[in-house]
Amino acid sequence: MSSSTKAWSSLDRKATAVAEFTLRQYRTRLSTWVVLVSCLVALSTVLLFYIDFMNDPIESVDNDGDGLFDEDGPDFPAVSDATSTTMGTDDDGDCLQADRPDGAKDNNGNGVICDAILRKDWFGSTTILWDNGVDEDPNEEAFIQEATHRAFLLGYGKLGVVFLLGIFLPLFLATGLIRGEMTSETMHFLLAKPIARGEVLLYRMLGYLTLVWPASAIVVILSAVVTGVAAPGDGFFRFDDLGIWLSILLATWLALLVYGMLFMSLGVMWKYGIVLAIPFAAWEFGMAFLSMGLPSSPLLRVSVIGWCLSIIDAATALSWPDQDAFIAYTTDYNIWSNQLVAPGEPLAFLASEAPFDMSPTANMAVAVLVLLFQASVIWVVGQSLFKGKEIA
Repeated sequence: MSSSTKAWSSLDRKATAVAEFTLRQYRTRLSTWVVLVSCLVALSTVLLFYIDFMNDPIESVDNDGDGLFDEDGPDFPAVSDATSTTMGTDDDGDCLQADRPDGAKDNNGNGVICDAILRKDWFGSTTILWDNGVDEDPNEEAFIQEATHRAFLLGYGKLGVVFLLGIFLPLFLATGLIRGEMTSETMHFLLAKPIARGEVLLYRMLGYLTLVWPASAIVVILSAVVTGVAAPGDGFFRFDDLGIWLSILLATWLALLVYGMLFMSLGVMWKYGIVLAIPFAAWEFGMAFLSMGLPSSPLLRVSVIGWCLSIIDAATALSWPDQDAFIAYTTDYNIWSNQLVAPGEPLAFLASEAPFDMSPTANMAVAVLVLLFQASVIWVVGQSLFKGKEIA
């Protein structure tokens, strides 16, 4: 056996031993199960509210006042990434009436009768310029359920899964990975064998990830199944959202990695590392809301959650190419329906564009690389702190 093979075998045995020891500790601690079950119960409760709303009937409204209901629109373009995109269809024929001159059928002045223009301004806001009588009376049940479903999926995925699981699990499960062993004086046993302190950090983190990554995957899969069955659509299961759920899972895994590295390092730094972690968690909570209200803010580039949520925003552009048109239409619908709380408002807040002016796939790749870089830097810092610590 070559020397490189022997070194690799030794490394593999050490990694497996420390990771298994970490998992055994997690399994035998009541706090581990309390944290995991609490997260599952909280998210399950939110899903029950979603199911209840999707099963409630919604009354139709005669938006255009012609005595008919749900006879026109909306019709969205398949792709909405251009500066100006034509959309809309006069399903009920009130715009295409033969006795109306063509000038009255082209109110938006684009040279096409009975359509609408989806237009973005310099600030990224999207508006729709309608020809009179186009897509003005939608099916309320289908439209409101679709708007609510999209808003729920983004809110639940971003704040419920990525943020709650991504920061709550590391806060209680990773902060004591090293500090707990130093306090209980069992770190001597881990360091008694020929193993570097930096390796201990890495292998303890491996044991932590072996627990939280599968647990978060189970939550995401169950959520995707529940919403896929309950979501509006013609089929038994809505497959269009699977790309977004995969991005939610990827963002959650990366959040668990980076926050886990960070909180573990804070535990190495100070005996009460969780006290340092709580203000940072509060900062990240603010950044999560900022990423939806002001996604172009430079502050988001120095946060973890900002990069995580940009992965979901990129996947949204791929899975829902009509998102801009849908949000713009909800703004008009809110005015027509005169509702105090209209379905378009939450969706417009929760949906954000990817941070850079490049393809969604490229945005996603940049975010993943940045998060992996953040985890690497934190590991190097944590390793340096651990090397300078006296093991009592």
